[in-house]
Amino acid sequence: MSASDLYGELRPRAFAIAYQMLGSVSEAEDVVQEAFLRMHQTLQRDEPIASPRAYIATLATRLAIDQLRSARVRRERYVGEWLPEPVVTDPSPAEHAETADSLSLAFLVLLESLSPQQRAAFLLREVFEYPYPEVAEIIGTDVDSTRHLVARARHHVRERRPRYHASRRQREELAQRFFAAAGQGDLRALEALLAQDVALHVDGGGKVPAMARPAYGRQRVARTLSAGLSTLARRGYRIQLGEVNGNPGIMAFDAQDRLVGVMGLSIADGQIQTIHSIVNPDKLRNVDRVGDVGALLRASRRSGDAG
Repeated sequence: MSASDLYGELRPRAFAIAYQMLGSVSEAEDVVQEAFLRMHQTLQRDEPIASPRAYIATLATRLAIDQLRSARVRRERYVGEWLPEPVVTDPSPAEHAETADSLSLAFLVLLESLSPQQRAAFLLREVFEYPYPEVAEIIGTDVDSTRHLVARARHHVRERRPRYHASRRQREELAQRFFAAAGQGDLRALEALLAQDVALHVDGGGKVPAMARPAYGRQRVARTLSAGLSTLARRGYRIQLGEVNGNPGIMAFDAQDRLVGVMGLSIADGQIQTIHSIVNPDKLRNVDRVGDVGALLRASRRSGDAG
């Protein structure tokens, strides 16, 4: 198999591991590039690689663990609330159930509470379904320790992770009703779609005016969303429904068709449980060319606009 064929075959899994470890597209791309560079250097030295697939998975995981440890120091200094970089996806129906559960923004945020080694062990075993001996070899520990890491992570995740009990069609229909109500300023219809303890998280990264802390509760979240989305609509911004990290979401574009925001919904038990909105332009560049929604928000605040 040629080097290009090998890269094409192994890259998707390597990127998936790195992205779910780091919650960052740009950092995951760096990890993948470094992993393949190291594999290329090994082959150039005529050193045998029994299983390129296992070799790349090991490199991607170990590099991601190292990267995550340093990234957490940077995130402590992050302005406002840190959220993962979104991935705009369009999975096939067969892929959707797994993608929605393991790639969602809510799930990636939850994984942030695990240690880097716990996160690696949990993802490799529970999401990518590697056997315990292989997980242990990849993360450099023994099987018993690996089982302990996975068990602790699994318990932590299950306590905090809502299970999704809706079909893809049901989620899409709920999302359409949600964004229609928000855009029209229909607070009563909007509140009916939100869980009582719904949470709204916004990541502006200090680049775009955003809430410093999450908003909680049906009424507060409904008012905040309605004001924001109706302001965008009045100013000529276009809202497009789509898949954000395997779940229903929207992308907002300015008059020049530049991306200014991505919002993802987490839906369980027929209601919206969590909303993640990313408007930090640095986190949107992997999706599309980026505009400046910050200028709109700053102008709105100066003029006393409700948005």
